[in-house]
Amino acid sequence: MSNTYWMYIKQTYSTSSLLRELYSDTLPHLYTIRTDFQTAGRGQAGNSWESEDGKNLLFSALLRYNELRATEQWRLSMLVAVTLWEVLAKYLPKEKLTIKWPNDIYFGDKKLVGILIENILIGKHVGYSIAGIGVNVNQTQWRSDAPNPISMKEIMGKEFEAEALMNEWISSMKLWENCSTKALSAAYLQRLYRREGWYMYMEREVSVEPTRILLSNGSSPMANSPFLAQFIGITPQGELILRNENNEDKTYHFKQIRFVI
Repeated sequence: MSNTYWMYIKQTYSTSSLLRELYSDTLPHLYTIRTDFQTAGRGQAGNSWESEDGKNLLFSALLRYNELRATEQWRLSMLVAVTLWEVLAKYLPKEKLTIKWPNDIYFGDKKLVGILIENILIGKHVGYSIAGIGVNVNQTQWRSDAPNPISMKEIMGKEFEAEALMNEWISSMKLWENCSTKALSAAYLQRLYRREGWYMYMEREVSVEPTRILLSNGSSPMANSPFLAQFIGITPQGELILRNENNEDKTYHFKQIRFVI
């Protein structure tokens, strides 16, 4: 079943991969592919995404912001995360609903939504983007080693309609997409997971050397060892800024750091 703006397919390997294969200049902004089951769903940093057949909301959306500069890609991550938060806050206790940098949605310390955005650059601008989104809606049993999943049904004790949630997100996108980057950033930061306080983090082993700042004694914090830090801010490019116990600030790309939960 399909219409001008979205397609439903019972099962596919990956909605994002399928959308990328079907892409053409005639596909409209916010064209969406939804499925009940993915055989090769993907998450951040190459992780797989567990989802029981027919239980959750799995979809990918085409985003067309042709005037967006390549240096402004972070705006898309904030936009998708904030609009999803707005939809879910209608149904869940919003005081426990947060956006975990860069763009997961958490309920307490458990993962409710995973988002993966792929940007296709043309010159100095974003030609188009594909936002792959997985919302844990009605699943209650988890068989993989995913450490902290939770679903809307587990939170509220009742089932929700996945397609209706997707349509609400599309409406939310249309409402928010023209707001200023300053307003969008403020909304994102207001909803941020672990925005205040000190928490444990761990550096990842990555091929790109993380930005390092030497401590006052000339040494550098040990990679891959948990360390205590507090959130300081986010750069215009979407990098996380943390301050460690030695009062040293350091920036991280999302592949360079993980939260210890």
